[in-house]
Amino acid sequence: MADRDSATVSDTRPNVLLALTDQERYDLSAPAGPPVETETMDRLSSEGVRFERAFTPISICSSARASLLTGQFPHGHGMVNNCHEDDAIRANLPAGIPTFSQLLAANGYDCTYTGKWHVGRDQGPETFGFSYLGGSDEHHDDIDDAFATYREERGVPLGEVDLEEEVYTGENPRNSSEGTFVAATTPIDVEETRAWFLAERTIEAIESHADGDDDTGPFFHRADFYGPHHPYVVPEPYASMYDPDEIDLPDSYAETYDGKPQVHENYLHYRGVAGFDRDLWAEAIAKYWGFATLIDDQLERVLAALDDAGLSDETVVVHASDHGDFVGAHRQFNKGPLMYDDTYRIPLQIRWPGRIEPGTVCPKPVHLHDLAPTFLELAGVSIPESFHARSLVPVLENVGDVPDGLEWPDSVFAQYHGDEFGLYSQRLVRTDRYKYVYNSPDVDELYDLTADPAELQNLIDHPDY
Repeated sequence: MADRDSATVSDTRPNVLLALTDQERYDLSAPAGPPVETETMDRLSSEGVRFERAFTPISICSSARASLLTGQFPHGHGMVNNCHEDDAIRANLPAGIPTFSQLLAANGYDCTYTGKWHVGRDQGPETFGFSYLGGSDEHHDDIDDAFATYREERGVPLGEVDLEEEVYTGENPRNSSEGTFVAATTPIDVEETRAWFLAERTIEAIESHADGDDDTGPFFHRADFYGPHHPYVVPEPYASMYDPDEIDLPDSYAETYDGKPQVHENYLHYRGVAGFDRDLWAEAIAKYWGFATLIDDQLERVLAALDDAGLSDETVVVHASDHGDFVGAHRQFNKGPLMYDDTYRIPLQIRWPGRIEPGTVCPKPVHLHDLAPTFLELAGVSIPESFHARSLVPVLENVGDVPDGLEWPDSVFAQYHGDEFGLYSQRLVRTDRYKYVYNSPDVDELYDLTADPAELQNLIDHPDY
């Protein structure tokens, strides 16, 4: 492990900026994806590396975020469903599990954090080596009131604006007394959104570090955006940036559930979207895309702050998401016991000036929680044996390929344990071409992703497979 005393004026270890989005689909910033404007994420890809096969270990917020923090699959850290729910298996991470942030802080890094936490009811970022700079929301964390105070000062208190074009789940999609809030247009200015606020707090952290003493160590800042997770509530110009009439629904919208586990069709009714038609889904998708572009524009402000502070060349920038979102794919809403790429495949771009060949595309399969050992190797800190992950640094330094002599798996593994509606055990193994899903209470699934990228035909009983 690196000696903290070595973090002096001669410290040449890179700063790290992690921008983690919430429920962002892989295809939003993929070259062959839908026509969503993600110029900043595209810039990170062109100036660094884009991972084609990055996956979350589990498509649940608390579980995935706990895995990112600990470098473990959910079965290791035990937070297998959302910590804020009444049926949470664990309200907090167990004591004694090493986290990358605690190790970075112990080895000279100034670790700061803005935005969504969602890894424990009674333990915030400060428990794990971060200084928390605010921006939480009431639903997931409620660990500060900085954003609420900010909105009050601007004369638009939270919850006191009249939304337009509201969409809800349930039989009456325009009735707020029924179902879950899906999407809307808000009349507030962009500067009054939580995304703008979180970017502003991140910029302040960057400027504070740039103005600090020369003998301070490097920084690690984590900016966790609340989006594009539903409700997809966005102001203009983002609310009308994408015309629902021009949106093509995904190929998987043709889903019939024939040969699929029964829970798939049940989930349409559980989520309240069994009655959603093409027009409603196109409206929701338009707002989801607008939300993604709003966040992308805030990330542009953050990168500009790095440039202005003269820190871009010495800062590794990482963009990823905790998991994806259905948004009408397979006619589903949100996420659940359906292990499709829509929610398990995630965006991952890394820019490391001078060390990554610009425009690199990495086809190797990786997990979200591989970032934990990656951050430690960047910092020269030993990786704990408790991690179920491998550092991406060798791949980053080898033009997106595995160096000779280093073994790398050809598949990813993921799991699901249930959430909200109760326990439901699933496991997933995915190679470049095939995906196998084990469903403990029902039929298993097998997909040929080359012949059927939309994952519509379950081949588990097909004699040729």
